Order: sequence, then structure tokens, then C-alpha cells
Amino acid sequence: MKLSVKDAASLLKVSEDTVYRWVKEGLMPAYHINEQYRFNRAELLEWATSRQMDIAAQDFGEQPGRAAQAGLVDALAAGDVLYGVKGDDKPSVLRHIIDHLSLSEEVDREFLFQVLLAREALGSTGIGGGIAIPHVRNPVILNLARPAVTLCFLEKPIDFQAIDGQPVHTLFLLTTPTIRAHLHLLSRLGFVLRDPEVKAALARQAPREELLAMLARAEAGLALPGASANNAPGNGPGNISDNIPGRGPQP
Repeated sequence: MKLSVKDAASLLKVSEDTVYRWVKEGLMPAYHINEQYRFNRAELLEWATSRQMDIAAQDFGEQPGRAAQAGLVDALAAGDVLYGVKGDDKPSVLRHIIDHLSLSEEVDREFLFQVLLAREALGSTGIGGGIAIPHVRNPVILNLARPAVTLCFLEKPIDFQAIDGQPVHTLFLLTTPTIRAHLHLLSRLGFVLRDPEVKAALARQAPREELLAMLARAEAGLALPGASANNAPGNGPGNISDNIPGRGPQP
């Protein structure tokens, strides 16, 4: 779906002038069509989530009455928690992770590796705070039976060109069969990663069962009325533009 500037501003809860400014500075994914800017909704939600913006759960398609999507903890159970992931740089770390993923024989691991590298070339998936969320931009091409999230703790932090410049020590690798499942899990990750107890557990590389229990507790907060990434535990109100690299508060 191609959104207008007005649609994008409404989705991100900013002014149209701010949207124009972000586009002109190359901070925001946009298309120039017939002398007008247009935005892909899935790309825009992905971009906003990677910058931990205040996006409500319903904006990701989690409306009542729809078939239930797999939760974050379910997807983690389908994936795994890997400790001591080796690698000196982004390609070697991703290679090590892909070699250890639980995938069906139909999934070409080499193809997945190349697609992940291509995605990183478009822009780092490092969201700051030592965390990255590598994923395929178009999940459908993987031909997967179900969504999975693999939590990976690196043996040593590496430069991931993250938005805050900090080296990355923790990865959440997303593999999903549909764009809707992809955005659903991204929205839930964006929410739980605002929880200070979750971040502390990730920083000390807590045991698998403890992590799953803590993430389940944090994810349950999404069921509360009005839940969004910006009002996760430990967060007060803030200006959305404060999370944009290189920008101060905007009107």
C-alpha cells in the first residue's frame, strides 16, 4: 500500500513538515512518484520499529477479530537461544547463526545468508543499546511453515553500524512466512525491548528458561488497553523525533 505524506505523518504521529524533512535528509524510506512522495506501509512500520518509535499495536494489523498470530515467546520457542555465537564481523556472525538455525530442507541457507547481507547493505538493523534485529525485508520468499525468532548472544561485541554507534552483543534473527507475521513480531519486539528488566537480562545473557519467562511477562503487557512501545514499563512520555539519528526534538 502506497501512503501519502499525510498518511505517513498520521501513522508516525508527527507533522507533515517533519516527514518532508526526514525524507529530504535521507532518514526515511520513500518513493518519488509523479512529483509526489509515496511510502510503503510495511517498510515504514519496519523503519519506525527499528527506531523504537511510539507505534500502537493496532497499527501493525493486530485488530480484534483477526486470526491470532504467533506470539513472540511462541516464535522464540520455534527458533532457539544461541550462546557464544562466534564471528569477528557482521558476515561471519550471520554465517554462524544461519548454520545453526533449525530450518526445513526446502530453505536454501546460502540464499538466506545472501539476502540478509543485502538487507544490511540497505541499512543496519542495529536498533541501539547493543541489539540488532536482522531479517529479510520480504519474508515471503523464504517459504517457511511458521514464524521463528532466534535469540543470539555473541561471543564478543561487533560493529553492526547501529544507529547509536554502539557495538552489538545481542541479535534477534526473524524468519517469517508472511509480511503480516513479520510486522507482528517486530511490533512485539519493539515493545518488550523497552522493558528495563528484559534489557538487563539480555545484557547478562540470562539462561534460556529465565529469558522466556521474562519475555512472556513483558509481552503480556501488550494486552493492556492503549499499549504501545512508548508506554512500556520504565518509559515515560517522549517526543518521537528524539529517536531519529542526528535530530533533536522537533515541533
